[in-house]
Amino acid sequence: MLRISLFFLLFLTFYSAFSQRLRDYDIKPGVLIPGQLNAITDVQGVKVGHTTIVEGENIRTGVTAIIPHPGDIFQEKVPAAIYIGNGFGKLAGYSQVEELGNIETPIVLTNTLSVPTACNALITYTLNRNKDVRSVNAVVGETNDGWLNDIRGRHVKEKHVLSAIESATNGPVAEGNVGAGTGTICFGFKGGIGTSSRFLPDDLGAYTVGVLVQTNFGGDLKIDDFNAGEALGKFPFSESIRNQEDGSCMIVVATNAPIGPRNLKRLAKRAMLGLAKTGGIASNGSGDYVIAFSTAEENRIPYNVENPVMEIQELHNDKMSPLFLATIEATEEAILNSLVAAKTTTGRDGHKIEALPIEKIVKLRKNTAR
Repeated sequence: MLRISLFFLLFLTFYSAFSQRLRDYDIKPGVLIPGQLNAITDVQGVKVGHTTIVEGENIRTGVTAIIPHPGDIFQEKVPAAIYIGNGFGKLAGYSQVEELGNIETPIVLTNTLSVPTACNALITYTLNRNKDVRSVNAVVGETNDGWLNDIRGRHVKEKHVLSAIESATNGPVAEGNVGAGTGTICFGFKGGIGTSSRFLPDDLGAYTVGVLVQTNFGGDLKIDDFNAGEALGKFPFSESIRNQEDGSCMIVVATNAPIGPRNLKRLAKRAMLGLAKTGGIASNGSGDYVIAFSTAEENRIPYNVENPVMEIQELHNDKMSPLFLATIEATEEAILNSLVAAKTTTGRDGHKIEALPIEKIVKLRKNTAR
């Protein structure tokens, strides 16, 4: 069984890395230009790793790790903020990020019942790298993949989390049925991991914003303003997706712009506007969280303080609007990429979730435009 699981892990990771994306269908949301990879890894230093766990008929889950910079994150913390769009979730580490305005571990995404395991793994990771540390604020987000995955079996182990961290790279990011998105559902179709980025021109600062999402939520699907949910007969409270309005979406926003926790919180709020543009409704049972951080090296927070006064570089408030737009656009496209890349999946108790019929949507969209 382990050999089969490892085979699926390697196969799915390879397959997802070369999956179709929204722009392959000539759909290009927004007006800003994506980065070279159109991924969160366009923000210099950011790495992403996945562990995908597919075993037998009932296990469809995994882990996704986001590494803010290649150094020791505990020793060089990054400015950060978290915004709660709707708080029906189990985001670990929130209160300390809110209080101190920084993140000191990799960010891990997984399923709901594996948050404690992921926290333990991040503690192990940090203690192994820092011999005198006695307190660690692990940041772990989640969505519930229990429809396709045997979530009660708690199949994510520390080794899976550590593997995702250790395998993280700064290249193209695998999307769809991979990592923490292996068993997720979005708008009644197969969801998963998605990512996108935007690059600001020189006259707007030449900064990059990258977004990664774990999509597992419902609503009225819109693709670049086309009402795809209605056209396909899948919209909130309809018989075709009854009781699938609830769910969650984890959103991670990275930028190299020199901003601190206050403006990162403002940036995080705009990600919810990107979710809304896709038709997400942040329903009663949805855990919608945005984690935003800056990789600007001059603003990193040292663990060992030598100078009692910190000098923080902070972009002027009136220069933030282009970053807001970049965040909205990248979030929208990351969510749609998660849907386009995902594949039809059969999981726990034979439950089957179909992939988004993107080619059908393209035809419907063209016909509507005539």
